[in-house]
Amino acid sequence: MLNTSQQLHFQHIHTESSSILHQACTAAASMSNSDRVVLALGGAGTVGSGIVKALLDKGFKVAVISRDSSRLERLQSFVSPNTKDNLTTIVGNVGSEEGAEEAKQALLKAVGKVTDIVSSLGFSWWQGGPPHTQSVKDLHWVIETLLFSTFVSWKAFFPLVRDDSNCTYTFITGGAGDKLLMPGTGFLTVGSASTLAFCQVLREEYPEVPCKLNQVKIDAGVATPERMTPGYLNHLDLGEAVATLVEKRNTSHTVFTVNCPADLKTVLLEKNL
Repeated sequence: MLNTSQQLHFQHIHTESSSILHQACTAAASMSNSDRVVLALGGAGTVGSGIVKALLDKGFKVAVISRDSSRLERLQSFVSPNTKDNLTTIVGNVGSEEGAEEAKQALLKAVGKVTDIVSSLGFSWWQGGPPHTQSVKDLHWVIETLLFSTFVSWKAFFPLVRDDSNCTYTFITGGAGDKLLMPGTGFLTVGSASTLAFCQVLREEYPEVPCKLNQVKIDAGVATPERMTPGYLNHLDLGEAVATLVEKRNTSHTVFTVNCPADLKTVLLEKNL
């Protein structure tokens, strides 16, 4: 049994701890976009560039890693001129374990910390022909590009955000894994399905992880404004929707399926306002 003095001392410690925790939570919750640093994996691609531009326009700092320096240069000229100072570009290969580790060290040296990660790696289209016309080398390349790069980069960068409930990790995946889109696209289905399965595994293996772990599954084509086709998503509109999801941090362990342009508003924006 505690005496009165001990009880008061314990109560003081408990109150002080609660106050510190409350202050920390309040500070984290009020962290402005300008205090947050987003690593955009695949940020130089069609899907990724729309996301990067939207994040920068919302005031985030953004870092992009790519093997292709010319794509990084195009990205720098694509984003809003007044946001260029908040964009950090790094030449590196996140598709190999050694390359991802080197890129991580370069990233941390350049920006100091990462609060959010958006992964949109791989390619959106492949039509190499039916399976009997393909080789193991072809299949390996598809799996390496879609699955291995997603896994390797997740393993390298997830520890940077894993244990903080104010951090996010968002996977952007395709819907091709659910069905054969058209003859000759079979390996795209195989590769996409493996990535969908990997995302499901992460949600179920890490159900209690504090980091907001989400997936945006795009079951439609994505294009830049000058290449738009009926039914396709404008990469700028998609970028705005994903940036809002990252900004709000309202959900975790959730799959947002986007089948058409209207879904960007109903599935992503309205659920996170």
